[in-house]
Amino acid sequence: MNETSAGKIQLYSIEEQDSQVATCIVRCVGGEVRTGQLFDVGASAGVPTGETQVVLDWIERYGQRADFLSPPHSAMIHLSGRGVALLTRNLTITSIERPHKAARNAQGAA
Repeated sequence: MNETSAGKIQLYSIEEQDSQVATCIVRCVGGEVRTGQLFDVGASAGVPTGETQVVLDWIERYGQRADFLSPPHSAMIHLSGRGVALLTRNLTITSIERPHKAARNAQGAA
């Protein structure tokens, strides 16, 4: 995913959070954010990346589920994954590409 197409969201507030899931109010500040996208929170939080990823599970706008979010709109979202513990108010996170299946298989064979 190139930098111009990466989705960016800024966390306005964290409504609910535990070690693996969080519900947040966000504003899209770049690109287009879609359900199922992967974000690496570590890069934004200033910690080593890798095991700090989260997945965008759902987006809710005006009480309705949505598939995507674009600037300058806001929404409630649900994130899950190991990086949830690093989420903080005002943090901006950027989407990353999911590893391709072939690349994952090659890594597993090595």
